[in-house]
Amino acid sequence: MGTSWSARIVDAPADAQAAIEGVLDAVIAQMSNWEPGSAISRFNRHPVGTWMTLPAGMMTVLRAGLEIARLSGGAFDPAIGRVVERWGFLPHSPSPDLPVPSPWRAIEVEGERARRIADVALDFSGIAKGHAVDAVAEALRALGARHFLVEIGGELRGEGVKPDIQPWWADVEAPPGLAVPVLRVALCGLSVATSGDYRRFRMAGDLRLSHSIDPASEAPIANAVASVSVLHASAMLADAWATAITVLGPDAGMALATRHGLAARLVLREGQSGVEYMTPALAAMLG
Repeated sequence: MGTSWSARIVDAPADAQAAIEGVLDAVIAQMSNWEPGSAISRFNRHPVGTWMTLPAGMMTVLRAGLEIARLSGGAFDPAIGRVVERWGFLPHSPSPDLPVPSPWRAIEVEGERARRIADVALDFSGIAKGHAVDAVAEALRALGARHFLVEIGGELRGEGVKPDIQPWWADVEAPPGLAVPVLRVALCGLSVATSGDYRRFRMAGDLRLSHSIDPASEAPIANAVASVSVLHASAMLADAWATAITVLGPDAGMALATRHGLAARLVLREGQSGVEYMTPALAAMLG
């Protein structure tokens, strides 16, 4: 996934590392757009209108992504791959076909199979890392581990407690160079995911293009959102919600988060400073 992973395990079983690597290999084999033989790459090449049976993990992510797309009005769109290709964030050449409005609506799911009804492409870059965190946590629990902290590319999940009986305290990632208060959270059966304009971007001359694409404008976001962090029981859902809130911005994004009872923080760039927004659910947790 183009990033690093780490795990701190208090009661680590002997085969923990092999189990973690197996989980991550499976995620890449299913959901990496950079692997031509992955399930997602094969699905994106599959003839439009024909069904393809998907691996269980990929189907879980697809269903979750489509649900967040529905709830966010398409601000999070797991089928935005063609637009992402156009901006140079995926390894494939841009499609010459006309763009499809609301690409997520061109994906149909039935049981364990899915199909495209238009030439859209799945891209799970806004949800797959979170899913991988959840999958690693599930694998560790299956091996008998109960106290651990898992991190993949800045997305974290904590279970149980540290050896000193303290929870897994984590300082939520803040945008570099912006003076914002440190947000310290206790991850005990809880995950945190952060989306930020400083994490993945591409330079086009002197212009820095954010990896976060607004499906409505079909262009990188330009709303001055520096970062969004979401706490949730599911790292996968925290990941997807953080992307949706980032795209919508401080007003619509935080209103959406509040409406769904999400614990979220948004940092907005104002010159060289950062302005912090916090949902009531997060404020209550910190209180």
